[in-house]
Amino acid sequence: MSPQHIGIGMTSARTRERLIQRLRDEGIRDARVLERIRETPRHLFVDEALASRAYEDTALPIGNNQTISQPYIVARMTEALLEPGPLENVLEVGTGSGYQTAVLAPLVRRVYTTERIKTLLDQARRRFQALNIRNIVTKHSDGGMGLPEYAPFDGIIVTAAPEGIPLALVEQLRPGGCMVLPVGQRDQQVLVRVLRTDDGYEREMLERVAFVPLLGGVC
Repeated sequence: MSPQHIGIGMTSARTRERLIQRLRDEGIRDARVLERIRETPRHLFVDEALASRAYEDTALPIGNNQTISQPYIVARMTEALLEPGPLENVLEVGTGSGYQTAVLAPLVRRVYTTERIKTLLDQARRRFQALNIRNIVTKHSDGGMGLPEYAPFDGIIVTAAPEGIPLALVEQLRPGGCMVLPVGQRDQQVLVRVLRTDDGYEREMLERVAFVPLLGGVC
């Protein structure tokens, strides 16, 4: 990271606090999540040319036709994942810039995160190392099929949208486990929370969202 890039974090206290207040105004209530958004240096997860916009509540491009999610969505998904109860091991499908991963990692024991675009994953790995986040296991793979070798997971968070609930991921949740993901085509997506039951799953619709589609093997 360049000194200029890191230096933005030293002058961003006011912009971070404005962001936190906005998230509160939009309904985010979990103090742990708000603190993680406050403490995670989002400017390190975007290109230097966009660093001055890092604490706006908006999605920003990160290359490869991908975006870093707006802070509200990251906070909303993290809060929804944590709400049913404490989590130990969590699978993240779609590392992207690594921002969602970095927000979540201090709140659970371990995050397993997959990314199909190697350049993005390599950048994310360098960011995790620079921030000394050591409880993240990264894998370059098609995340649509999850990571069955590490299952079962207490939670799964998916940062791209399949057209339906991926049963391959549901099966990697422990009974009582929770998955949060966007579902649907681009103009009709809904954020969904899935709870694994002994004989299947239950789902709860949360709100309308817009994500890039989940590509690769999904069943």
